[in-house]
Amino acid sequence: METDELVRWTVKVSKDTDVALRSFLAQRGTKKGDLSKFIERAVQKEVFAQTVADVQARNAQKSDKAIDAAISGALRAVRAELWGQSVHKSGPKKKMSELPR
Repeated sequence: METDELVRWTVKVSKDTDVALRSFLAQRGTKKGDLSKFIERAVQKEVFAQTVADVQARNAQKSDKAIDAAISGALRAVRAELWGQSVHKSGPKKKMSELPR
């Protein structure tokens, strides 16, 4: 998720982490802003990984069938919203060329 609105963070890391990261980026020919981009990407990855772990823990006791049914229901609802179809009937299939852009 990239946005034009940036905020400034002040963070503290160990000297070892600073040197290791700056050396890593220097080996790849860093440009201005690469440190910020690296940190942003690392934060996004960690938030995603923790979200996935939370969802997996929450669904650990659910059967595959129940999870598949929930996914199918969500897909039907999104398709109905996107294509204007009833959630309870599949309706005509659309070709890729007919999908909204």
